[in-house]
Amino acid sequence: MNLKKINPNLQKALIENGLTEANEMQQETFSTIKSGADAVIQSPGGSGKSTTIAINVIQRLEKAVGESTRALVIVLDKEKVLEMVEIFQKFGQYTDLRVIGCHDKGDIDYDKNVISAGMDIIVGTPTRINAMFSSAGFNMNTIKMFVTDDADEIFRLRHDAIVQRLSMSVEKTQRLFFCSQITERVEVLADKIMIEPLFFEMGE
Repeated sequence: MNLKKINPNLQKALIENGLTEANEMQQETFSTIKSGADAVIQSPGGSGKSTTIAINVIQRLEKAVGESTRALVIVLDKEKVLEMVEIFQKFGQYTDLRVIGCHDKGDIDYDKNVISAGMDIIVGTPTRINAMFSSAGFNMNTIKMFVTDDADEIFRLRHDAIVQRLSMSVEKTQRLFFCSQITERVEVLADKIMIEPLFFEMGE
């Protein structure tokens, strides 16, 4: 993967999974995301948004640290949770990063117990993450990356209020939206919760 200063353990896993060349989106956004800036990244469906999220989260977190969660990745539904967790496990196989997927059909008490024992990355649906964080009293201030995938779809389903509320619980974090279209709702929420976000629009 031809990305500047990419983590060698991540690089090794990517090559083993056949990812030797970064696509346009990965090249264009890598240094911005690595810098910690807020961003809205629009790219067509099937263009590798989930892969881009996993690459950047693994690059930024590098290894397991303490008990507190450092990356929160909000996705559309159970299928997306399972898919994203699998991508993290594949690309993070040479790191000790801990990842859990939480969705509305899972056991919330089990998820809470696993997370409180120590977790680096939580991937989950908006409603499940909201239910967990509002009832369990987890410390949100350790979250370094607050990522919403399929933001246009999630906000169309009126979960933008949940994303905004969760975002407000974190004092200082990097906020990233990935979407297929930059809709009015995506723009409005980016304006509300992000600090001078950069917008990336990828062609077909």
